[in-house]
Amino acid sequence: MATEPKAEKEITIEEKLFALYDLQKVVSQIDEIKILRGELPLEVQDLEDEIIGLNTRLEHFETEIADIQATITSKKIEIEEARTKIDRYKEQQENVRNNREYDNLSKEIEFQTLEIELCEKRIREYTAAKENKLAEQKVTIDQLAERKLDLEQKKGELNEIVAETKQEEERLREHAKQIESLIEPRLLTAFKRIRKNARNGLAVVYVQRDACGGCFNKIPAQRQLDIRLRKKIIVCEYCGRILVDQELAGVSSAAE
Repeated sequence: MATEPKAEKEITIEEKLFALYDLQKVVSQIDEIKILRGELPLEVQDLEDEIIGLNTRLEHFETEIADIQATITSKKIEIEEARTKIDRYKEQQENVRNNREYDNLSKEIEFQTLEIELCEKRIREYTAAKENKLAEQKVTIDQLAERKLDLEQKKGELNEIVAETKQEEERLREHAKQIESLIEPRLLTAFKRIRKNARNGLAVVYVQRDACGGCFNKIPAQRQLDIRLRKKIIVCEYCGRILVDQELAGVSSAAE
């Protein structure tokens, strides 16, 4: 006669509470490792973004300086062309047949002279603009060099901390996965949701001085008794955290 397969042992509320509190302790240790790293990951990201911005600014400076230089060169060519015209007009003046032709050539010479003066003025303006751009470019280059040094230092600090804590963090994450496998999906989802909304990442807390260990609001005596009995999962009516008793948490009342 075939024997029926044994039904899996149903996990008790008390065992669920133990698993939830153990999970909370493990993820809190992971949080402490992240706190140890502090703002370094964000600082590294900010520096990397700033360096990208500075490189883009330098590219714009190079384009602008090249455009200004091209304009200066163009104005110099215009000056040479105007001088050539002036020389030609002066030669023509020596062979004019009447005063009208002479006056017309004089006007052309005067016009080209004004063109030269205008081009020289524009060259001075563009040269000043180019010098300003070069000065801004130098400041940006110096800033970029400083930010690269800062980034190298911050990355070094971050890599050192990560190297020191990586093995411990991996061990804790693996332990957390093992505990999570003992918790039913619905309860695990609730735990993660509470933890996400909690400022300090605490989803499971124990009763301290007759109050919630998360928000510190008073808990009625009957509710405290229900928590100690471990017959059902009880959450704080103020903050929504899961509540456990001190004994389950391994904390003696004398420690308060």
